[in-house]
Amino acid sequence: MEDKDVIKALAALAQPNRLQIFRTLVVQGPDGMTPAVLAEMLAVPAATLSFHLKELLNADLVSQERSGRNLIYRAQFDRMNAVLGFLTQNCCQGQACLTETADACDC
Repeated sequence: MEDKDVIKALAALAQPNRLQIFRTLVVQGPDGMTPAVLAEMLAVPAATLSFHLKELLNADLVSQERSGRNLIYRAQFDRMNAVLGFLTQNCCQGQACLTETADACDC
């Protein structure tokens, strides 16, 4: 993963509505959600939701699939894991730093 890809993903998530949309899709898992359900669940107007979904798509954090007359949006778990991996790639200079409870870094 390149710096520009990580910056694009983090910039997309640095907006409250987009972060909330992404986290909702993460909770939903592989089933995904339609824009109508997302809009109702998050109390976001359809036009606003459409704009934010476009930004998340552009950052490759969500996918879009047509199912009949509906669009289904899903979180791109592999992409988010790649971003997290990039951010922690050289954690603690290669030393094991996570405790068993993962509550602190020993570095």
